[in-house]
Amino acid sequence: MPRIDVNCDMGESFGRWILGDDRGMMPHLSSVNIATGYHAGDPPTIRRTVEGAVEHGLAIGAHVAFPDLMGFGRRRMSIPPGDVEDYCLYQIGALEAFVRAAGGRLAHVKPHGALYVMASDDPALAAAIARATAKVDDSLPLVLLHRGVAAAVEAEGVRLVPEGFPDLHYDRDGHLIIEPVKRAWDPGLVADRAVRMVLDGKVNADDGTELDVEALSLCLHGDAPNGPEVAAAVRRALTANGIDVVPIAGLLSAEGGPR
Repeated sequence: MPRIDVNCDMGESFGRWILGDDRGMMPHLSSVNIATGYHAGDPPTIRRTVEGAVEHGLAIGAHVAFPDLMGFGRRRMSIPPGDVEDYCLYQIGALEAFVRAAGGRLAHVKPHGALYVMASDDPALAAAIARATAKVDDSLPLVLLHRGVAAAVEAEGVRLVPEGFPDLHYDRDGHLIIEPVKRAWDPGLVADRAVRMVLDGKVNADDGTELDVEALSLCLHGDAPNGPEVAAAVRRALTANGIDVVPIAGLLSAEGGPR
């Protein structure tokens, strides 16, 4: 049976500012990536999101980012890899404390925004995040866009998990086209793209170019106006097509999992 993880970035609220329908998304997921305070999130938000994820039996990942609250972590920064490693170690440790307090266990690490985009193409940045991850727990996989920096990540003793985005467009070179404000997507279209990514390893770019995409996890966005509706449609379509939805650990468990 084909298998896939379905994840969502969440815990991105701050004080009285609310972003995303985290609780509405949780029933349709297998994993969540929780903001750790550098691009969004504050301690009460982290605690509530972690508790919700534990309640729903979801795998919890640290959603680490550049220190950029005002830019929501989407602005590129020129920061030495050693500092990036320290920033990530700090953020992973903070989230792990909340997860342990809620009776859960940290399951993976995924960068956010500009750090995600840059680390997916920059071996030095990817290695810095992997080193921070390994210092906490080298069994935690690192989620990035593709395997292009896999050698740098695996040299630090960390597995790389490639990810697909059925509710974002890709350009013809395979780069994500980030929406400044997440718009509503047709649930059926996203569901069809998700199934095709899993079964065929294909997705069409914004200009119609057919791209190869390897994904062990699919990311959906809860800050879309109809995020839970989209997530529900994706989950139904995956099930209808005989695709089992399991956390990343379940995908990596067989014979040591893909590297």
